[in-house]
Amino acid sequence: MTRKPATYADLEALPPNQVGEIVNGELYASPRPTARHASAAFELGGELRNPFGRGRGGPGGWLFLPEPELHLGKDVLVPDLAGWRRERVPKMPDVVGITMAPDWLCEVLSPSTSRLDRFRKLPIYAREGVKHVWLVDPLQYTLEVFRLEGTHYLLLGTHQDAETVYAEPFEALALELRVLWDDIAE
Repeated sequence: MTRKPATYADLEALPPNQVGEIVNGELYASPRPTARHASAAFELGGELRNPFGRGRGGPGGWLFLPEPELHLGKDVLVPDLAGWRRERVPKMPDVVGITMAPDWLCEVLSPSTSRLDRFRKLPIYAREGVKHVWLVDPLQYTLEVFRLEGTHYLLLGTHQDAETVYAEPFEALALELRVLWDDIAE
């Protein structure tokens, strides 16, 4: 029996406590993120916003969105954070489905989404030309930094615990990883 590809109507039918994505024609529904997951994404976004989004203490030149709904070909993906260089996107369009691939994005891994993020979504991001991807694992206290080389991602580094990181494309910032985990109780 052949399965019918998922549609946007399938996404809209999900309950509000679910994050829905269509990946390679298949519907994926995940529970809303845990506090640990949400905190890591929020803290990282906060660290990047002033120097890169607003140009305060940094070069500026970026637009950031938390959990944007990306419409990339037939796929509908929702990374935890995404950023576009202002030279490509001077102002963010006021739409639900953004069709322009970001220049950078971050997926915060959780046990329920790690395999989806790594093995299904990464190839789509590569296909769409997303130049940089970060994978943050708040359970393992790690940051993996990838750069698109041709059609595949090259792992530039894996950072852990309380390291200070200068990571592409935000190497102008000394990112203290501990700020991503400090407010998370064991």
